[in-house]
Amino acid sequence: MFWELYGDIIIDALIGLATTALTAIAGYLGLKLKAHLEKQEVEKTTKKVVQTVVRAVEQMYKDLHGEQKLEKAIESATEILASKGIIITELELRMLIEETVGAFNDAFHKTENTTKIESEEVAV
Repeated sequence: MFWELYGDIIIDALIGLATTALTAIAGYLGLKLKAHLEKQEVEKTTKKVVQTVVRAVEQMYKDLHGEQKLEKAIESATEILASKGIIITELELRMLIEETVGAFNDAFHKTENTTKIESEEVAV
């Protein structure tokens, strides 16, 4: 008797509850995915900006060395990133710049050594 009177109401309520729960879960997962993708995009943009800045500082400030070039790179990268709405600590930026310079130096020395070996092979 109870089920006959209230069964449809209970089923409708359970379906509504399930729909609400699934919608909430989907919304939560969507927000998490969006945040993750935005974080990846910020990291990608930051690395590209740092690479560009390191190359530019190398070309523009040939008379500067070491710490002076690093300061110019930090200043330039901070300004460019801020214009894109990306805020980064000086320590993070310093680390990224040092990593980029190291990678460029490794690539340069690898190319230099390969060229030297090829030159030696031609001379033989």
